[in-house]
Amino acid sequence: MEVLLELEESVVTDGEEEDSERVHVEGLRTLESNLSNIQTTSTTHTAKQRSQMDPSKCPSSNIENSPQEKLMLAMAENFRQQYALLYPDRRPLLLCPVNECGVQKFVSTTLRCTLPPYPELYCWEGCASFVSDYLSLELLKPPFEIPKQLSSPTWVVQTQRGTCFDFSCLLCSLLLGAGYNAYCVSGYASKEMCLLDQSHQECPQLQPEIQGIEDQQMQKMKKYSVKPPRDLQSSFEKHQDKKRHADATATALKKQKEAEKLQKEQECPPADPLLGLRVYSWVLVLSGNREVPENFFIDPLTGKSYTTTNEIFQGIESIWNHQNYWVNMQDCRFGCTEMTFDLSDLSKWEYMLCGPSSQSLSIIPEPKETEDDEDEMEDKKVFEMPPSWVPKIDISPKDMEMRYPGGSKVVRYRKAKLEKFAPYLLKDGLVTRLTTFKDLECTQADTVQEWFKHRSDCLEERELQTDANVTAERFRPGRSDALKYHRYITLVPETEHQMDFYSHTRSDGLARRIQKPFEMTETFEDRTDFLFYRHVVYGKRVKVSQSGRDLEPLQKVEEMFHRDPSKRACKEVANRVFMMSEGQIHVTYHLKQNKIIPFWLNFIKPKEAAGSEKAQAFTPDMVSGFQVDPSTKPYKNLKLYEMLVDLMRDEENVVLQIKDSEKEVKSVLSAREQEEKNTELQISMYNTTRNETARRRTEETERIAKEKQKQQQLKKLDPLEPFLVGLGPSRPLTLQAAFQIKTDCLAEFKQQFINKAKILQSRLEKATEELQKKQSWYQKNQLNITKEDEDDYHAYCSDALLRIHILKQRLDCYKEKAPKMYLALEEKLKRDPRLNQHFKTALLNKD
Repeated sequence: MEVLLELEESVVTDGEEEDSERVHVEGLRTLESNLSNIQTTSTTHTAKQRSQMDPSKCPSSNIENSPQEKLMLAMAENFRQQYALLYPDRRPLLLCPVNECGVQKFVSTTLRCTLPPYPELYCWEGCASFVSDYLSLELLKPPFEIPKQLSSPTWVVQTQRGTCFDFSCLLCSLLLGAGYNAYCVSGYASKEMCLLDQSHQECPQLQPEIQGIEDQQMQKMKKYSVKPPRDLQSSFEKHQDKKRHADATATALKKQKEAEKLQKEQECPPADPLLGLRVYSWVLVLSGNREVPENFFIDPLTGKSYTTTNEIFQGIESIWNHQNYWVNMQDCRFGCTEMTFDLSDLSKWEYMLCGPSSQSLSIIPEPKETEDDEDEMEDKKVFEMPPSWVPKIDISPKDMEMRYPGGSKVVRYRKAKLEKFAPYLLKDGLVTRLTTFKDLECTQADTVQEWFKHRSDCLEERELQTDANVTAERFRPGRSDALKYHRYITLVPETEHQMDFYSHTRSDGLARRIQKPFEMTETFEDRTDFLFYRHVVYGKRVKVSQSGRDLEPLQKVEEMFHRDPSKRACKEVANRVFMMSEGQIHVTYHLKQNKIIPFWLNFIKPKEAAGSEKAQAFTPDMVSGFQVDPSTKPYKNLKLYEMLVDLMRDEENVVLQIKDSEKEVKSVLSAREQEEKNTELQISMYNTTRNETARRRTEETERIAKEKQKQQQLKKLDPLEPFLVGLGPSRPLTLQAAFQIKTDCLAEFKQQFINKAKILQSRLEKATEELQKKQSWYQKNQLNITKEDEDDYHAYCSDALLRIHILKQRLDCYKEKAPKMYLALEEKLKRDPRLNQHFKTALLNKD
């Protein structure tokens, strides 16, 4: 359609000036009638909605329309009439709804480009996430009609409530401020999207991240590199195994897809009777600006992005930004799948205002300054969109922190419930809780995942498996025990625990410790002794009668070591096992080069002295082993004995380390139990609103500074301070001393006045004398001086007379004020509490 706007430009045919005048007069009459209709419509149509906001508290731009806005409303009304005449079967357009004050405003002027000072809102993902989290939805009533009210983004931010159109306006304002080519869209969408029903969708946090498949590039063989050994496996057998595996995988995937399809059909909601009629608004972002590669939609209610061919968007009526308004002229029987967004194509998009704003922001050509273009622009008067009437969108730091209406928000997905909380809202620092369920009714919980922030115990994430009652916790760096991960059933030492540590912050290099009722396994990293594994096996508990506690004797300890390249393999221990229950020590050394069997030794510990029995002596029969190289000389008995003594000493050290590990496990568990009972949140020292200690310290510092400032001011204004210093702090002020201090103070004040008057008098006399000397010099040399000297003389005389006049005024003023100031000081001394009491005593004594 081609809409002829009488108010925007008049069509003048060649040689028909009378017709052009008639068209101009008709346009003016149409303008007057439209303006009168707009005024009556805004008062009658919005009488029920004015109660939403007090007009007295609204800015003037909210309750009044400027002449440019009135003209825009008249043009929009003319556009609506022609649209309804040409396309009576189409639904009405959203052009001039009322705002929160009940005044009609054009939709494009409701957008206010804003860039808040938060880095999170510099990209579209952050803006969409903030809008979807910050606002709560008000459904359209009825759902198949466009809203009659469109509130300003400022009012929406204040109330944190709005329809989908309010969501879109706020999001589009933020995107335009961030530099995106964004548009508000008025169209139709699915029932689930309009009602914000995500109960049939999978939770985004449960979906695995799709990692891009990297192309495997064949590494080029170097010219002098060693060729890999020949593969002796049958390629045919490999091919057959791969084929069988692929067939099995395909069959399993097919069955899984069929099961999922059957389940989705069972869970599919009933048919919507209003399919394709539900009015909805979202945001369109065109490619070009901010390096956006392709067009896409943003759902303002969820903050998700969609392609422009998604089936949930079932049609578009119009789009607009802060510069223009476009009506869709394309067929929407198949939704938006075949729609194009070339706004310069008049066969697909009809604009309201002609000119540069009628095209997309990304395809506006750069202006070229030519004389022909200037003449055309002068002849062609283009109407520009009025500036936005919306006040500045102010998002405070508190709003950014609270994030959700009331500080919390709950979103229900398919077999999942996501709860979001603002930081510092809950005492335990919980910010997100995700609960998954086994059934669609969400009655049987499966797992509970929780995320925390600002906790003093550095806890970041916790996961609870309800069936097995297993809890897994993850911590950020910063704990004194360097705990990174903790998996447990209960916080009791005798149960199973898995603890991972930040090994680079520990002196022993411990990376993981797994403790079970009868065994404990420890893994180490980057140790100087190359130890990387230790496995401890406990025996049955034995109750000690003296202490009354259970004791778990050690039965076996196994340790493994990495290879030390600086030593010979036959001298470097690879594995050693301390068998306490059997009284043996087994040592295995690293493999030599080109050997398949390692060298090992087995020692039987001699029995220690017990009662009357003596300690068993060491004999060669207590050592057995296997020597790889038969030509190597065997160890002598002395060497074997020394090796056994060293191993027994190492065994004692290992037992002490195991006891330390047990103590550490108990201390960690007791610390975690106390931290859960008394949870504390970390508050930044710069956050004075929450940090009570910092706030009190700041207030105390300010109070002390003010008191010091007051004391200094009192000292400066106190005339008795120099005279009271001689008395000292401990010496009392007597009656005689009080009269003497008063007399001395007045005398000092009088002397100061006299001295200042003398200084002014001397300066006056000096200036007068210098002027007289200069005048006498001029009278003597008046006939011989040059023009420049004469000008200098006149300038000097002018300055000297001015200086003398000022000095006279100051001296006269000083002489006039001196008696008054003297009397005021005398009255002040009489009223001074330090002297007043003595003066009263003297008066009473006289009476």
